[in-house]
Amino acid sequence: MAQAVTSMAGLRGTSLAVTPVVNSRVVVTRTGIIVKAQQGESETSRRAMIGLIATGLVSGSFVQAVLADAKPIKLGPPPPPSGGLPGTENSDEARDLDLPLKKRFFLQPLTPTEAAARAKESAKEIINVKELIDKKAWPYVQNDLRSKSEYLRFDLNTIIASKPKDEKKVLKDLTGKLFQNMADLDYAAKMKSSADAEKSYAAAVSSLNDVLSKLG
Repeated sequence: MAQAVTSMAGLRGTSLAVTPVVNSRVVVTRTGIIVKAQQGESETSRRAMIGLIATGLVSGSFVQAVLADAKPIKLGPPPPPSGGLPGTENSDEARDLDLPLKKRFFLQPLTPTEAAARAKESAKEIINVKELIDKKAWPYVQNDLRSKSEYLRFDLNTIIASKPKDEKKVLKDLTGKLFQNMADLDYAAKMKSSADAEKSYAAAVSSLNDVLSKLG
C-alpha cells in the first residue's frame, strides 16, 4: 500500500528544523509538519494525529494572542512604614535572633498604668486555663500559659521599674513566686499529671492574686 501523506505547510514564525526519523509518524521541517501514515495504519489513526497537532497549534496561537493583549502591571511605591499606628510603633525594627527567646520576645511597651490594665487581662486568661486542665488538653494548657505569662512578665517588669525602692522589692518577690508556680504548672502539663496540675494551678492563682493586689 502506498503511503498517504498529509502536509500542513506554510506555518509562519516556525523556526524548527528536525531531521526526519525513520519510521516516525510526524516529521517537523522548516516549512511545515508532515504526518505520514505508515503501511497498515488506519485512516482514523492518521486523522487523530492531525487533529492532535492542530489542537496544539491553535492553543499556541491563543496563548500568543493573550500575551499580545496583556497590559503591563503598574507598580507603585513601597508602602509607608507601619510605625505610628496604635500598637505598631516598633514593628519595623529588626529582631536580634542571637538573643535568648525571653530577651527578643517582642511586645509593645506601655505606660505603667496601661501595663497594669493589660496585666489584669493576662491574669484572667491564665485563670481560664482551668477549663483546659479539666479537659486534660495539655498542649493547649502549655501554649496558653506560656503566651500569657510572657505578656504578664513583660508588663510586671514595667510596673516594677516604676515603683519606689521599698515597693519594688516586695513586688519582685511576689512576682518571682508567681512565675515559679506557673513553671510548676507548665511542668505538670508536660507530664500530663492532673493531680500536680491542680495543685500547681491553685498555687499559681493564689500568687497571682497577691501580685494583682499590689497593682491597685
